[in-house]
Amino acid sequence: MLRPIRTLAAAAAALALVSACNSASTNGNSKGGAGDTAGDRRGVTAESIKVGGIVSMTSASGYSKKDTDLGAKARYMRANAEGGVNGRKIEYLGAEDDGQDPAKNLGAARKLVQQDKVFAVAPMSSVTFSGADFLEQEKVPTFGWGTLPSFCGPKYIYGFNGCLVPTPGGTLNQTWPEGIGQVLGGAQGKSVAIIANDSDAGKFGIRTFQQGFASAGFKVSYAKASVPSTAVPSDWSAYVKDILEGEGGKAPDAVVSVMQTPNNIGLFTALKRAGYKGVLSDPTDYDPGLLAKDATKQALDGVHVLLQFQPFESTDPQMAQFKADIKAAAGGQDVPLNMHMLTGYMSADLFVSIAKKAGKDLTVESFQAAAQGFSDKGTLVGDRVEPKGQKDSFGCGALVQLKNGAYEVSVPFKCYEPIPFK
Repeated sequence: MLRPIRTLAAAAAALALVSACNSASTNGNSKGGAGDTAGDRRGVTAESIKVGGIVSMTSASGYSKKDTDLGAKARYMRANAEGGVNGRKIEYLGAEDDGQDPAKNLGAARKLVQQDKVFAVAPMSSVTFSGADFLEQEKVPTFGWGTLPSFCGPKYIYGFNGCLVPTPGGTLNQTWPEGIGQVLGGAQGKSVAIIANDSDAGKFGIRTFQQGFASAGFKVSYAKASVPSTAVPSDWSAYVKDILEGEGGKAPDAVVSVMQTPNNIGLFTALKRAGYKGVLSDPTDYDPGLLAKDATKQALDGVHVLLQFQPFESTDPQMAQFKADIKAAAGGQDVPLNMHMLTGYMSADLFVSIAKKAGKDLTVESFQAAAQGFSDKGTLVGDRVEPKGQKDSFGCGALVQLKNGAYEVSVPFKCYEPIPFK
């Protein structure tokens, strides 16, 4: 059953997520017009805008992005409580689980468009995006974390913090290299090892971060996409040996992992057991839920995590709003915050912000026209500009460090000048 989100109260902090009956219309035109097509107004009625998501709720390794769905619900609930988007309520169908499987990702995209008739897909959060070409072909505005090449270049696909995987001619976000440089007291004379999974995404990550760290002044002593992407290794000794020997047998000052949590736990544990005392960093392990197990907490203790949004520890009023919205979407319960929630929230936020600018006569054409000149400032991901964000990142971020069972901001949120990608 399709379940639109309805408003129970005007105050965001008092909202609760509720279910309602099916909308009587799933693909009607709010009003006709010369040149209109069903596809251009797909999912739009006089009262609602239908939106769905694609999220890796499950995976073979146990890694899950399920809270991305909660983050999106939270933002749509507030939009509806505030009167909707130009008078239309967001009918959020929830997220399809692609299981990090390319075939399921494409299948989810086809279902949302051909069966559910959504106007937009927001959020899309997975390590695979095989449905990208289909969504682009069907002219479906799609929003997610721009960590995959498909978020860079297509007309209808948007990264909530811009394009993070650029093509030649684009730019590189320097948050991570600059942040690690601050942790070490400067990059000059310092070395870094970068490790990733043996996959297309891992190889591209090595290419981009190797260039970024070198540009910041680091010596890159090790850079390999060598870890199997299909299963977490049971023995990390060979990887640790290669990393610690580096160039000339000297251990690097920092080890940067471009991998997911299960791999990071194994790698960092093995490095610590080998006596490594340098900086450890990754882009995924900002999740209080990971601290429930002592072994996990110990493995990640001291790790600096890259963020491309304001840390939850921030006193920014927009962070307070985010926390209130999440609590409302969770039925008034205080739930541990994680980066997946913010991924869903900011994907939905960018969609809502552009849709508002498109005006009452919402079509794919009017939405795209609004996106062409869209900009705003001071969001949880910094200043946003489109269509610049379809080629470049917004260049902002922070680092947090896990210390004694709690996260602390190690490098405050800041926007850095991006560098040309070669």
